[in-house]
Amino acid sequence: MAIVIETTDLSRVYQTYQKPEGFINSLKGFVNRKHVSKVALDKTTLKIESGQIVGLVGANGAGKTTLLKMLSGLVTPTSGDARVLGFRPWERKNEFLRQISILLGQKNQLWWDISPADSYSLLARIYDLDPAQARKRVEHLAEMLQCTHVLHTQLRRLSLGERMKMEIIGALLHEPKILFLDEPTIGLDIVAQETIREFLDQYVKEKEPTVILTSHYMDDIAKLADKLLLISKGHIVYQGTVPEFVTKSNTELAENEEVDFEDVIRRFLEAESRVR
Repeated sequence: MAIVIETTDLSRVYQTYQKPEGFINSLKGFVNRKHVSKVALDKTTLKIESGQIVGLVGANGAGKTTLLKMLSGLVTPTSGDARVLGFRPWERKNEFLRQISILLGQKNQLWWDISPADSYSLLARIYDLDPAQARKRVEHLAEMLQCTHVLHTQLRRLSLGERMKMEIIGALLHEPKILFLDEPTIGLDIVAQETIREFLDQYVKEKEPTVILTSHYMDDIAKLADKLLLISKGHIVYQGTVPEFVTKSNTELAENEEVDFEDVIRRFLEAESRVR
């Protein structure tokens, strides 16, 4: 399989202003500002092959979303380099943008006051898609996600689970080769979570895109991911398969102790929280 994502020492450091307490000190801060550096991602080198679902797991603030935003071109790195489908993402070339899609679980890309069907018509124009083919694609995806009955309802009148399904259809309308999913099942009930998992599994088998998926629901990762990336405080600390990770962790945690993937990840996140 071809390498579609490759990074070399990719990093992102944010400079934040440290505001002093009190009115007088705040005025002094205009003259003598103090800045603090926050390392969101530290010199990350990785390679991802085409057609895989890659699970990106870590605690809040570990650097997951920062990595996704850099790979999709929303954030420029402080140093290092990355190639996604042969492009530098932050150059935002049209040829690159037509081949990728990013879905942030708490951000809407569809228009709030119109129906999803109308939003898809606008997106089809933006991506210069054939209207008839776009409608057929929407119908096919909606059937797979079991949400055809709400295509013509205002987005703001839909439940959270229905809205997320609509957002997924919008993200896939132009058949991207790479799909970045940041917490797509966050806040959803068990039925909606399972429907989206089954859809993603079927869709990847059908279209073979590369998917990078972040989630705090370990079922999403355990049931879908071909490869696991474990990130801690801006560092990738593990790259490999889920079974290999569980086997390795079982050996390190305790001899003769059987633990599953969710147990291992829970222990990792608890340990990281104590350090942080």
